[in-house]
Amino acid sequence: MTDIAIKVENISKCYRIGLKEHMHETFGGALGAWFKSPFANLKRLKNLTNIKPGEPESDDLVWALKDVSFEVKQGEVIGIIGRNGAGKSTLLKILSRIVEPTSGRALINGRVASLLEVGTGFHPELTGRENIYLNGAVLGMTKREINSKFDDIVSFAEIGKFLDTPVKRYSSGMAVRLAFAVAAHLDPEILLIDEVLAVGDVVFQKKCLGKMGEVAKSGRTVLFVSHNMGAVAALCGNLILIEKGKIKKTGEPDNVISQYLNNGMGLSGSVVVAPEEIDSKTAFSFLSARLSTPGHGEISDVKLAGGVDVRVEYILREPMRRLIIAVELWDGNGICVLMTTDMDQKENPYADERLPGTYCATCHIPGDYLRPGRYFITIGAAVPAVKLLGKLPGQLSFDVMEVEPAGVRIGQGRRGVIAPQLAWETVRIPGKKLKVP
Repeated sequence: MTDIAIKVENISKCYRIGLKEHMHETFGGALGAWFKSPFANLKRLKNLTNIKPGEPESDDLVWALKDVSFEVKQGEVIGIIGRNGAGKSTLLKILSRIVEPTSGRALINGRVASLLEVGTGFHPELTGRENIYLNGAVLGMTKREINSKFDDIVSFAEIGKFLDTPVKRYSSGMAVRLAFAVAAHLDPEILLIDEVLAVGDVVFQKKCLGKMGEVAKSGRTVLFVSHNMGAVAALCGNLILIEKGKIKKTGEPDNVISQYLNNGMGLSGSVVVAPEEIDSKTAFSFLSARLSTPGHGEISDVKLAGGVDVRVEYILREPMRRLIIAVELWDGNGICVLMTTDMDQKENPYADERLPGTYCATCHIPGDYLRPGRYFITIGAAVPAVKLLGKLPGQLSFDVMEVEPAGVRIGQGRRGVIAPQLAWETVRIPGKKLKVP
């Protein structure tokens, strides 16, 4: 196992969830349940974590992972993709020794640094400087080793002014910058990164991706969980696709991404968030997202040259400044064709601050921009460089069957990611004599 950095053998992880208690129809039944409740609660608490590998399926059991096995060689950069709830983050938590698997085991050959959520491994009462040394000590580094990397960490994180401020006073973006800088610079043999980088601004994301590329080239092992298909395709040599807790496919990025985007994700012209899935305690919640053609109803199978409208409804429960709603259009090869936000709106009355209420944002994607093929739409909400508020990744999709405006066939005959009809102007220059050589 000298060349193997990570070996996962038949790992399964099961959680027991709470179910709605039975409501008694009689006073006697309710009174009897009240007397029994201490014993019932004790039994429920015991069963919460006491899950046997061979336990039969029941309504209160959820298998986040089931019989997952794979190997990662030293120096490999592996991307892990899948829909929300597929089990990606649970897998990284098991590899980070944060969560114990229900069955199976993971063998790690090397020092592990992980970045699974904002401020992972930080003590909120300690300053940024103290947390750098704390994280280094946890990784088994000496003070001399940490000192040699200290200036690089502070420079990369861009928080020099706040270095001696307690981390609990950092914004989400500041905490992510410092956490990533510590994880990437303290020379771990294995780096585990969940999609926490989405909190940072675009410039810092590019900086982090560049640093991850350097880490990979230096021979260290990286496991990268992300919904950003362009990033995983550029950084990773191989991908693992997880669906419903099981490995669905492994292999080269193009093949795995294509299956992720095209298989098992049928065309969907709308997504409505179920009421029970909306957290009323958060400041922001998505309500729905729909596709439609101008002047027509909801669509999924698109035969258009006129374009498609993306309509997003959401609710704000408290005033919010600098909120943006972003729409990304992806093609079937995992390439981001375009991204737009509601800040592109020329006259946006809510550009500075939005008051509590229900909102509807609509953007129009011109049809003559698109080549024939299948497209997927990711919708997100964020306060840039501060907080990611929500995301609907790849749940809207449609097919462009033809792009033939004015009877002129274009589309497949054109090179490029998109096939726009751009404005041209041709004039004859008066008085210009032709010189024949």
